[in-house]
Amino acid sequence: MAHWVKIQYQRKEYVINLDFVNTFCYEKNGRVTFWLPNSNIPIIISPQNNWEDYQKIVTYLESIQNLELDNSYWVTITYEKNKYVINLTCISSFCYEPNNRLTFWLPHLTTPMVINPVSNPDAHEKILHYLQQKTGYSFL
Repeated sequence: MAHWVKIQYQRKEYVINLDFVNTFCYEKNGRVTFWLPNSNIPIIISPQNNWEDYQKIVTYLESIQNLELDNSYWVTITYEKNKYVINLTCISSFCYEPNNRLTFWLPHLTTPMVINPVSNPDAHEKILHYLQQKTGYSFL
């Protein structure tokens, strides 16, 4: 079911199907950033500047966290002091290192996300489970 929202950002109005957004980032300063589908354009929503649209995004995020459906598998990761909510089905490659760290690249960013099993055990386990379930491959 499509989840369309209308938001204002930088004097423009956008109508976005949030189900096609693959990554959201809760920044330490309270902002939420996400990238438009099929684009590298970030949308940054601040509760101080745009409370109504911020609430739309947060409400959507609350509804998808820990949600496992046939077409989506969301994981919440704390990375570099920010909280990311990521749809793993949008990730096209994963790397498992000898020290048990997992690395993957988000579609809109070139910086790798490195997940350590010690500092992020829940996300690490959920990603391994996802890989086993969806690909049939196991790193362990």
